[in-house]
Amino acid sequence: MRNQTVKAAVLVAGALLLAACGTNKTESGSGGGNNNQSCDQSKGTLVIGVIAPQSGGLSALGLGIKNSASLAADQANEKCVVPGYKLQVQTEDDQATAQVGAQAATRLSSNANVVGVVGTLNSSVAQSVQPILKGKNIVQVSPANTNPSLTRGAEYGTAPKRQFETYFRVCATDDLQGPFAAKYLVGKAGKKSIAIITDGKTYGEGLAAEFKKQAEKDGAKIVATAKVGEKDTDFSGVIGTISGSKPDAVYYGGEYPQAGPLSKQLKDAGLDIPVMGGDGIYDGKYIELGGKEGDLATSVGAPTDTLETAKAFVSAYKAKAYKDDFSAYGAFSYDATNAIIGALAKTLSGGDWSDAKRADLIKNVQSYSAEGATGEVKFDEYGDSTNKLLTVYKVSGGKWVADETGTFGG
Repeated sequence: MRNQTVKAAVLVAGALLLAACGTNKTESGSGGGNNNQSCDQSKGTLVIGVIAPQSGGLSALGLGIKNSASLAADQANEKCVVPGYKLQVQTEDDQATAQVGAQAATRLSSNANVVGVVGTLNSSVAQSVQPILKGKNIVQVSPANTNPSLTRGAEYGTAPKRQFETYFRVCATDDLQGPFAAKYLVGKAGKKSIAIITDGKTYGEGLAAEFKKQAEKDGAKIVATAKVGEKDTDFSGVIGTISGSKPDAVYYGGEYPQAGPLSKQLKDAGLDIPVMGGDGIYDGKYIELGGKEGDLATSVGAPTDTLETAKAFVSAYKAKAYKDDFSAYGAFSYDATNAIIGALAKTLSGGDWSDAKRADLIKNVQSYSAEGATGEVKFDEYGDSTNKLLTVYKVSGGKWVADETGTFGG
């Protein structure tokens, strides 16, 4: 998943503004009374950073990411997975903003005991975070970034090239998700005249572009295109722009804070047609904000509650009684954290942590392979997940219901 493209110079400047900004971090002791006191933790504490929105419109997703990372660390501490050390999660609130994310990455990278970072949610925030963590050779595993260029570069379709050896992700990418959505909307749902609305951010624009290519290939006509702003609440102008073209569906490239109200306003204006989006709208908040019956969303992976591999995760998460749901990326965050922890245990093998271990840790994440909550957790030569599963969800009875799960076959 997602955000707006920011020039590299601005991103670097944002990172250098650290001294002028207050911290957004929250910390978890990753034990909370459940820690196995028989474990040897005499060597001290190692930190797993989390960079994700903990406040603002996308916090429902970010809080699930944080809680799931904490759960993985708690379990590792209880099982003495990294002998001699206690694992602690330090969460940084990036507010879904690239500059704030850069500041968060700078804070974490200044701590020699940070072994890795889980995050980010937004693709544009990842663009600012990647070079900062790479500068300190800190491994990063995202549970949610879906823009293909983060791993394979701007020419990912024709000349893919690994961008950062420190960066990995455990979810499928938009060059699969966009076409998967198009196959469904054009083929299964039979929509042939589609309007595309985007929010102008890295995630939304990239996803919509991939959707458009496949939709047109499958015989649909894109009858109108329009953009909305990140803080827009009144979509009457955009609705007026597309209504004359009489679309039979709208594809939205963006996130639920705008998509939910847009869906409602479309219906109120007489355009009672399905709105479809990507994983950026797949959250209960979308429905709360106005998403209507029949609207559609794709998301990465298969539905968590239906996966045999996720049963233990779901049970453990519920047992913790977190205030917030694990949401769309909780299981992915859990797997991302465990990839770092598993690779760390292999890297140390009873030895001591130091900066000199970072290169080995990166190699061990690259070669990591395990059955996770979301299924197989493994990375290809670009740092992308080898798990390409995707699901189409439909709003039915006031909630998201899985309608089709599979992979995009071209």
